[in-house]
Amino acid sequence: MSIIDNRKAFHDYFIEERFEAGLVLEGWEVKAIREGRAQIKEAYVLVRGAEIFVIGMHISALPTASTHIKTDPVRTRKLLLHAHQISALIGKVERAGYTLVPLDMHFCKGRIKLEIGLAKGKKQFDKRESEKQKDWDREKQRLMRDKVK
Repeated sequence: MSIIDNRKAFHDYFIEERFEAGLVLEGWEVKAIREGRAQIKEAYVLVRGAEIFVIGMHISALPTASTHIKTDPVRTRKLLLHAHQISALIGKVERAGYTLVPLDMHFCKGRIKLEIGLAKGKKQFDKRESEKQKDWDREKQRLMRDKVK
């Protein structure tokens, strides 16, 4: 069950590979995510050493959050992947033009997972071309629907 999609990532990047990663979260963050108070549009994934972190993911605290906890909505959160996946990602990210972007946050067996994608940036003409293709597909569907009637 999906919580949040990052549609902007599909507009700005060609997604070549996808990985599902766990997140290191605090209790108030899990409650806030279950209430739908998370945002990944401005987030990005960074490799530091042999670890992977998501930066810029905003989780706003619930108004009923405890008063003794200092909440930081945009703190850096660690991603959990297998060692062989991390080493493969590090090798691919170090090549020119590749980056890691968060694509989707969802529930998997009661746990919150973040789907990250190995992406290559689109140029402006690529973005225009994909818009044209999307419009043409929509037009084809409309024509087929009208033809059936």
